Amino acid sequence: MTVPALMHLDGERHELPRGSARSMGDILVSTGRLSTQDALRILHQQKVSKKPFGEIAIALKVLTRADVDYALSLQFDYAYLSDKESDLSPALIAAYQPFSRVGENLRALRSQLMLRWFNADPHNKLLALVSPGTGEGRSFIAANLAIVFAQQGERTLLIDADMRSDPANGQGALFKLRGGVGLSGILAGRTTIEAAQAVPGLARLVVLPAGAQPPNPQELLGRVSFAQLLFEASQNFDVILIDTPSGTKYSDAEIIAARAGAAMMVTRKDKSQLSDAALLSQRLQDQGVLLLGAVLNDA
Repeated sequence: MTVPALMHLDGERHELPRGSARSMGDILVSTGRLSTQDALRILHQQKVSKKPFGEIAIALKVLTRADVDYALSLQFDYAYLSDKESDLSPALIAAYQPFSRVGENLRALRSQLMLRWFNADPHNKLLALVSPGTGEGRSFIAANLAIVFAQQGERTLLIDADMRSDPANGQGALFKLRGGVGLSGILAGRTTIEAAQAVPGLARLVVLPAGAQPPNPQELLGRVSFAQLLFEASQNFDVILIDTPSGTKYSDAEIIAARAGAAMMVTRKDKSQLSDAALLSQRLQDQGVLLLGAVLNDA
């Protein structure tokens, strides 16, 4: 995210480097979230109370917690989106509200995956996100998990391999990606991995949408071009997450997970059937896929 020249409280404008050298007041004044007059009030009270700038601003009701979190994210180079500056889907909670309960839960999940898979072997870079049915939040988890990996500094690629669903409901829609070229075009030999797109405001995150809906998704995933794509991606990214279609409706998820080597299952409270989840788990393990665990939505 590019931030303009800062308005210092002495009234002069200076270019400041990104990072902790920038004061919270400078950041908030320069982005129009705080007036110079209010910033001076906060600084005056800070000299008396010795409390943090953000705490005083919230007490004075001139800033919200979201404003303070935004400034902290810039100070510590933490990828974070503002709803005032981005039109990406509000479902990307890890980007808009990284310090929320959902954000904390996603970071805890990230830590477990790093310990159990990604850090266990330098060759472990691929992970498939699977679920028994539809509407269980798999794409939501995949998108937000990709964001928290990127926020940690991992070069992250999110591949939408659900070529069964309407593209309007896929990762391309969540991240507001341009054009209709994606995974299906790569597997059909019509484009290359260059179809993947960086996400503005979220450094280190790249998303490859599913692309146009093909008549033969399973056959495309079975081609050597899919394995070649994953190999090429592994040379350029630290973490590669793959969104998949329903595991009980289609065998695509099994093919994808087998290529990845590992999978994580997403289920939803009061929606997912235990029998379906157990069946998908068994099918994956029969394919030699390491099932790292399961995430329960709406717990």
